Amino acid sequence: MKAKLIAVCLFASLAGLSGAASAKGCLKGAAVGGVAGHVAGSHGVLGAAAGCAVGRHRANKKDAEKTQTQAQARQSTNSSVPARAQ
Repeated sequence: MKAKLIAVCLFASLAGLSGAASAKGCLKGAAVGGVAGHVAGSHGVLGAAAGCAVGRHRANKKDAEKTQTQAQARQSTNSSVPARAQ
């Protein structure tokens, strides 16, 4: 009982120290990973952690692709303007 109380107090103090986290992609991945881990053999927490990491990675990858596509669109717009003849 004393060990559980110490663990809860430690967790609460660490949770209070952490800053705001970006959860983009993490929540959906954690939900899917948690269910898959639970079904695979009572590893729901491990599955949720892995799902969060994978979801975050996929969200970052999607953002990078979106940024690259926007940069290419801007570049093609700028290059389609004909140069003035001198």
